[in-house]
Amino acid sequence: MTKQDILIVLPEIVIALMACFILVLDLYLPANKKKQFGYGLSLVTLAVGAVLSLVYSETAPVYGLNGLVLMDSLSAILKVGICMSTGFVLVYSRSYADVRGLWKGEFFALMLFGVVGMMVMTASNHLLSLYVGLELLALCLYTLVALRIDSTAASEAAMKYFVLGALASGILLYGMSLLYGLTGTLYLSELSESIARHDGSMLPRTMALILVLVGLLFKMGAVPFHMWVPDVYEGSPTSSTVYLATAPKLAGFAIILRLLADGLESLASEWQGMLVVVSIISLALGNIIAIAQKNIKRMLAYSAIAHVGFFLLGILTGEASGYASAMAYILIYAVVTLGAFGVILSLSSEGVEADLIKDFSGLNQSHPWAAFIMLLLMFSLAGIPPTIGFYAKLSVLQAVVNADMTWIAVVAVVLSVVGAFYYLRIVKVMYFDEPTTTNSGLQFSPKADARILLTINGLAVVVLMPWIGKLTELCEGAIGVIF
Repeated sequence: MTKQDILIVLPEIVIALMACFILVLDLYLPANKKKQFGYGLSLVTLAVGAVLSLVYSETAPVYGLNGLVLMDSLSAILKVGICMSTGFVLVYSRSYADVRGLWKGEFFALMLFGVVGMMVMTASNHLLSLYVGLELLALCLYTLVALRIDSTAASEAAMKYFVLGALASGILLYGMSLLYGLTGTLYLSELSESIARHDGSMLPRTMALILVLVGLLFKMGAVPFHMWVPDVYEGSPTSSTVYLATAPKLAGFAIILRLLADGLESLASEWQGMLVVVSIISLALGNIIAIAQKNIKRMLAYSAIAHVGFFLLGILTGEASGYASAMAYILIYAVVTLGAFGVILSLSSEGVEADLIKDFSGLNQSHPWAAFIMLLLMFSLAGIPPTIGFYAKLSVLQAVVNADMTWIAVVAVVLSVVGAFYYLRIVKVMYFDEPTTTNSGLQFSPKADARILLTINGLAVVVLMPWIGKLTELCEGAIGVIF
């Protein structure tokens, strides 16, 4: 291993070693110090990982470990986003996880190992390294969902997630094996040329593409491979749900971009048609079924399905501008979703889960600041100006129109209007409904660090709007290097 190889994977090495250290440290520290040390070390580890990702980033791709991984501006941006998202998750989850017995070494270690898996996914240049990163993340997520051993709902959600996830992993791996058989290479940078040179039957190539696409779309939670998403969001502890709903989406974008747009670029005409269908039915099903939900976590699960459909619109354009808009969209979605779950976590207390929509009735009267933050976040998820969510949707729609797919943009706009209903219903419940007896236990009393971050998170969806052009330039620059 050369010095360059070590620098490329240094963030992953540091975070993995610290995860092991935190897990071992938990055995020897007294009970009253375990939580504080684990929490503090985890945040420091994530900060160091983010800094190392920036310090050793390169604009043009630099390959290491015999081409298994690479370092470029795209992976650096996504690694920083993953570390920051996970840091926010830890801060928001502190009170919630503590009173439920989840705030322990295993919780911190699983999150950090999940971050390592996501980092490997973002920097993969090889089908095997991509798969290893994906499975490392998946194993951490299965365990985090089931971490609350006294909850039947959590155990059921974890079992469903594990069984379906194992099936999807097998399908993805089979698709990758077919690609290797057809091309003779596992390197993403060589796949496209090898497939283009293949002059045999189209059937094996199409079969491999379908299997790979099914595996990827399951991991992202797109229709018709979405069946696990609502049950897992609702059944798992909210501290695990917020982690599942945010950082892995960034890693998912990376593997879809590197595998489809780069590795399988020569099959673009085929996967574009498939993504058109998947994105539209994801938008339709996610937005329509979310209207009927009474549990806010389940509503946000169907919302996530719809947002994945919108994100895929940028990918299916097959152009660099579309990929850049999809990247900006997924980054903005992660920020807004973190805030929404942060409010839910801050309103929950011992024995009280703020997970029903009716629990938010009259929230403005009891906790006006929490209601205001939630209002901004719901507006952003709905894509209402002047929030950054509006820009995120607008940039994707512009890319779709520029790719001469105007009819898809029109359908997306109509379905987005339908989806605005359930977001605005939350605002209506908070500001115009009378408080009910069921929400009398809600107390907005987050720790000082969580309160500060939540305020920043909520206000950022409006305050950052004038600087949104910088994010666009950042994403376009990262995508431009690859394409």
